[in-house]
Amino acid sequence: MSYVINGVEKEVDDYGYLLEADLSEEAMTVIAEACGLALTEQHKKVVAYLRKQYQEEGATPNLRNLIKGLQDEGDMPEADSALLFELFPDGGAAKQGCKVAGLPQPKGKGGY
Repeated sequence: MSYVINGVEKEVDDYGYLLEADLSEEAMTVIAEACGLALTEQHKKVVAYLRKQYQEEGATPNLRNLIKGLQDEGDMPEADSALLFELFPDGGAAKQGCKVAGLPQPKGKGGY
């Protein structure tokens, strides 16, 4: 499996995550479409926050820190676990959100 983004075929791992990050708008659109998601402004806020954290920290936050960060810094005070799982039903924003953001697979405690 792979994604074609801006005319370039991008390799993915066994779970559909890009092997190398692509922070372009097209990457987000192509991957969201492949996941069956119609992007809303809420999706885009989550993606923007995940990308920012990845760029600044070299990793993405776990769900708990993601919710707090979205509420405090991500212009999304309504963020909670139920909303994030509604937006990203296949594993939540900490997993599927990272995929849609064009980021490599997150590595949490013990791996995913």
